[in-house]
Amino acid sequence: MPHRTFGPDEAARYLHLTPADLNRLVKEKEIPFERYGDRVVFRKVEIDAWASQRILGMEGPPLAEYHQKSSSGARQIIAQDAIMPEMIRPEFVEPALTAKTKGSVLRQMAALAEKTGLVCDPESLLQGLEAREELCSTGIPGGLALLHSRNPESYLFEAAFLALGRTIQQIPFGSPDGRATDLFFLIGCPDERMHLHTLARLCLMAQKTDLLLELRQAPDAEAICGCILNCEQTVLASRKSASG
Repeated sequence: MPHRTFGPDEAARYLHLTPADLNRLVKEKEIPFERYGDRVVFRKVEIDAWASQRILGMEGPPLAEYHQKSSSGARQIIAQDAIMPEMIRPEFVEPALTAKTKGSVLRQMAALAEKTGLVCDPESLLQGLEAREELCSTGIPGGLALLHSRNPESYLFEAAFLALGRTIQQIPFGSPDGRATDLFFLIGCPDERMHLHTLARLCLMAQKTDLLLELRQAPDAEAICGCILNCEQTVLASRKSASG
């Protein structure tokens, strides 16, 4: 439903914000919205892109809080807390991407995603990846990028998956820390709730575990998958410890 719109209450629930926080964002014009007389309307496609970029910039307690709040929606798609075993396999990993530019890494990652058999429209996926990077880089500190389509509509994917490419050489990718990037996740989710939760999960794993170091040291695709699964368990264990 690319043209779906939300009112303020529905948008606040969808974004895991309080009504007061959403109202502040509107007043400060920090979130995309449209005004029709006294009525404020949010277009889903616009706030999805806004939410994705917001998650990429989160750190510490705000990220952990969003991750916790988004878990309930994700569980409606994947019942268990651990989502990585359902999303990534060794055959979805390329440990030696030859790409040397942003454009070539997007093309190679789109081709890797197509090999999963879960991409319904490969051409639209590549176009969506390119459009998302034109909007703002999905690179985050530490040499990691979390690639996703600008408009990850349900028709693009048959099921949720992750693909991971590790480039032979680092690539300038627009990361906010100015560092070149060599680790590229591609997130494919037919449900936006799962997409946003997966973004938050990966950001949390990158910040709270040795994921990036281990991904660089892993010798092959199978070892890379093992690193991802282990780091997810570390995050889940620390969350349970904090709540208990």
